[in-house]
Amino acid sequence: MNKKILIDAIGILLIALVVVVGYKLSPILLPKADLTVAPEPGCDLHRRACKALLPGGGSIELSSSVQPIPMVKPFTVQVVVRGLAPSRVMVDFAGIDMNMGLNRPELLDQGDGRFVAEATLPVCITGWMDWQATVLVETGSQRIAVPYRFSGGHD
Repeated sequence: MNKKILIDAIGILLIALVVVVGYKLSPILLPKADLTVAPEPGCDLHRRACKALLPGGGSIELSSSVQPIPMVKPFTVQVVVRGLAPSRVMVDFAGIDMNMGLNRPELLDQGDGRFVAEATLPVCITGWMDWQATVLVETGSQRIAVPYRFSGGHD
């Protein structure tokens, strides 16, 4: 009977450990923004760069080196930030209706507010898929998120 109690106690401790680790990692997996800004209406990332105007001035613009944005082929993603001094810029690519795994490249500072990285989007087995590319800009005092939506699955 003591073995059963010991095994139950170990099981409860393992569950508690998983909960604590999940809680500690949740900001990494699900980043929270202090400010969420909508991009300009009607912008199509498959055709051109898309910009979001920040309250109080400034902007965040997202573009791809290849239009339309390819699936399963590397492309360069670029973010141009005006009116802010970011300490970190990332783009979180997420499937709208299907979890496609964590795909959040950190962009490298190229100077003059320009940040770039290489990204690759996985292909969905159903073919066509709706995506959200959320640009995450961190400054010393806040995190700004700009969710850009687009569809993909064609070359």
